[in-house]
Amino acid sequence: MSELTHNLAGRRVLVTGGAGFIGSHLCEGLLKQGAHVIALDDMSAGREANVRIFEDSPHYRFVRGSVCDDDSKMHEIFEGLDTVFHNAASKKNICLHDPKRDLAVNAEGTLNLLLLAKKHGTRKFVHASTGSVFGEPSVFPTDETHPMRPRSYYGVSKLAGERYVDTFHQLYDMDTTILRYFHVYGPRQESNEFGGVVSIFMRRIAEGKSPIVFGHGEQVRSFTYVKDLVDVNLRSATMPVACGQVYNAASGIRISINDLASKMLEFSRRIDLSVEHGPELVGDIMNFDIDNSKVRRELAVTFQQDFWGTLRVSLEDIGGFLSID
Repeated sequence: MSELTHNLAGRRVLVTGGAGFIGSHLCEGLLKQGAHVIALDDMSAGREANVRIFEDSPHYRFVRGSVCDDDSKMHEIFEGLDTVFHNAASKKNICLHDPKRDLAVNAEGTLNLLLLAKKHGTRKFVHASTGSVFGEPSVFPTDETHPMRPRSYYGVSKLAGERYVDTFHQLYDMDTTILRYFHVYGPRQESNEFGGVVSIFMRRIAEGKSPIVFGHGEQVRSFTYVKDLVDVNLRSATMPVACGQVYNAASGIRISINDLASKMLEFSRRIDLSVEHGPELVGDIMNFDIDNSKVRRELAVTFQQDFWGTLRVSLEDIGGFLSID
């Protein structure tokens, strides 16, 4: 991770999804910067354990609520607010089960926050989006200008959120930045059905079950370490060049799902288990080869490239009972 030279000391900031995996790491990074942090989470996917470590900080406050709320509590939060880090989302894992909730949270929730930010004069809005807005890429490496043809409800709703953010930048000159996340991993990642593939494989292996790879397993993912993503967020909020920009917040690392599952079994030393295959997931993308040159050039970000080393550290945190040296 690159050395951060800009900070948010003394600024009042909001992290939506603040009790989640990425959101809690962002809260931690902001508190280290000296920011006054409000974490908003409806706890549908967040965990109290993720934010318990901040409870004694005089600069931290947790608010239980939804990004879809427009009540006195939300207006109080936005009074004097400097920056919004919008990380709350309805995850891709549940969009097929409840596409209306997916739309309400990812699109309407984003619009609600933007309206609040506009009304209260919030200085900066950093929006977490996703590589799923591209759909199946046709140009490699894929940069920020690639056509967007999402293949899932999740991709559609997140693209709608992006469009709202860009519209507020154009209509009201709001200082916004859109960050497209790609397959984030690291400590605190949830291992339930809302989690990422790393933590889901970890949970199954820990339970003595084989990791299930959907489809042929040669799907390639661009895994990004969560602490690098925090760095990108902080730089986006403090560097003027990020105003109105969209960035691929991706490490550039390319790992197949088959290799991931096999290596995790090797780390765990569960020789009694093997990789199993299930049916292909609807809307699953086969190949990610992401061009991150823009975010590296403009925000001077250096991404962690030791995927297997940081994966071992992450597994020790989210599943310390694994036999990792």
